[in-house]
Amino acid sequence: MIVALCACATPNYPIPPTEAAAPPVAQRQAQQTAAVPAEGAKLLKRKIAIGRFGNETRYGRTFVRTDTGDPLGKQASDMLASRLVESGAFLVLERPDLDKLIKEQRLSGSGDIVGVDTLILGSLTEFGRSAVTRGGVFSSTKLQKVEAKVEIRLADPRTGHVFFSASGRGQSMSESGEVLGYGSQADYDASLNDKAIGAAISDVMNAMVTKLKERSWQTDILKVDGNRLYISGGSRQGLRVGDLLAVMQPGDRLKSGQSGFTVALPATEIATVRVLAQFGETETTEGSIAEIISGSLAGQPTAGLYISERRGN
Repeated sequence: MIVALCACATPNYPIPPTEAAAPPVAQRQAQQTAAVPAEGAKLLKRKIAIGRFGNETRYGRTFVRTDTGDPLGKQASDMLASRLVESGAFLVLERPDLDKLIKEQRLSGSGDIVGVDTLILGSLTEFGRSAVTRGGVFSSTKLQKVEAKVEIRLADPRTGHVFFSASGRGQSMSESGEVLGYGSQADYDASLNDKAIGAAISDVMNAMVTKLKERSWQTDILKVDGNRLYISGGSRQGLRVGDLLAVMQPGDRLKSGQSGFTVALPATEIATVRVLAQFGETETTEGSIAEIISGSLAGQPTAGLYISERRGN
């Protein structure tokens, strides 16, 4: 009789942790696939940085130390930075530990902090754990569940204007059980916290990457030598030999009385260039050599000009 009752009351274990509709590996692969352009398409990397990622929940408040900052917020920031780097679609620059970089540059006597096109701001707005124990005459099961929610905002660092916001949710759980004293014990599983936050970051990534890729790409002219131009950016940033690019002259910048923002009048394309060759060893130090195939830079102060994607190319 005891054997029969145990068989009826035995829980199904071990049960693998559940995090989201798709496992983390599949989520990351999908994000990288979305970030990488289709064959023949062009991917030009934008410069981005994570400005702040805080913990707005009550969880872990008593364990926050002033020397290390907020553990959960720092963890979420590091996870997001890792996802962005893994996507290969952006130049991710350091901001949370910027003071350490500046201090190191002062010691070495060199260095130059680079500005970004978009600043990412965010926070962990919901985080909670729950544990439910179900007991029977001969068996018991314990379910541990963690849920997390993150909110992110994308801001233009030149104006402070927030042009996009999104949220992501994630959860992770594990279940264990025993029958007549035999089975797995449900101890506190700290890894569930990491998995829930990671799942929330993954959930918000797709919308954020899509919006970031909509931002206009541009680069600068390093040097003009007759009919040739040396420009920043090469193959690692998405440029290819044969690409056609536009040399743009910015429009006047006027302050709007209606919005209070400075409005840039439409830029003018003054020349078209074709990429001939590339140089450099890393994505931050590489450049391209281009030739002018139409238009002219004669009499133009190159310091105010920039290179952008050519419409229709």
